[in-house]
Amino acid sequence: MSLKDKIDAIVADFDTFIDNHKHDTDKLGELYTDYFGRKNGKFTLLMKDLPNVAKEERKEFGKLINVTKNKAEAKLKSLQQLLSKNAENEKLSKIDLTLDEKHQFDGSIHPLTQVAEEIKAIFRQMGFQVELGPEVETEYHNFDALNIPGHHPARDMQDTFYVEKDIVLRTHTSPVQIRTMLENNEPPIRMLAPGKVYRNEEISARSYAYFHQIEGLYIDKDVKFSDLKGVLEFFIKSLYGSDAKARYRPSYFPFTEPSVEVDVSCVICGGKGCPVCKKTGWLEILGAGMVHPNVLKAGGIDPDKYTGFAFGMGIERIAMLKYGVTDIRHFHNNDIRFLEQF
Repeated sequence: MSLKDKIDAIVADFDTFIDNHKHDTDKLGELYTDYFGRKNGKFTLLMKDLPNVAKEERKEFGKLINVTKNKAEAKLKSLQQLLSKNAENEKLSKIDLTLDEKHQFDGSIHPLTQVAEEIKAIFRQMGFQVELGPEVETEYHNFDALNIPGHHPARDMQDTFYVEKDIVLRTHTSPVQIRTMLENNEPPIRMLAPGKVYRNEEISARSYAYFHQIEGLYIDKDVKFSDLKGVLEFFIKSLYGSDAKARYRPSYFPFTEPSVEVDVSCVICGGKGCPVCKKTGWLEILGAGMVHPNVLKAGGIDPDKYTGFAFGMGIERIAMLKYGVTDIRHFHNNDIRFLEQF
């Protein structure tokens, strides 16, 4: 059989197959492999017969095979597209347009992320830059460098998750302050450290085994407590409104001296007293103070030349107050009924 006869025979078989299976998507898929497969497709095998054709006819037959193959392939693809379109139309025809629309939950940014971004935006206005650090930390960065000695109760295993000896899951984001000072120990330093922290605590409506913090640090020459108050006052009024008031209560933190806890006038009752603020009119939101000289030394900074302040807050705490959420577990349960409110 000549090559021309082979071409005609293949085309005839191809057309017959299509006529017999023009409504069968699976069969047409098999047809593509049989005729256009790269190794053993019938049109591919025709090209292997070219060496048996007279040299002066090879170019003509090569062109004929390619043209015939392209026409057949286009015919098959056109039929497949038509079948696909018909199937889609049939599927759409079965949709009952009189049915009520199903509710589709539109994704949104998690409330903790929303609050964290809002906090960062406020402090960026005052020149603070975000710095990040590892969640698995050394005891040195998590405790020693922050003036927390070995006998301090915060280092007890009932509060801290130990990965192995001298390695812990960080209990606060303060280690980022130490790392930043050691890496950039030429003030001024004005940084914000957001992130996840871990505590070995029983999960309840008010506490969780992990939560999120944002800590800030400012170090420069002649930094005073009044500078700390100015920064926090701007933050509180930006977050809770111009009518929000703050008060400062003496406290103790190993890494700051003097130290204070900062309250804001209750955002629920406006300071009049309610169950949320326990009738006091105030809500605690963060801790702060002047950086302890020992912490500056651990960060490679001369405490005789520089001073600074630091502050830290729990994002969950801020979010609970901002949105009136009474159970911290709601932020971690991934309940759409809760999340879609934000």
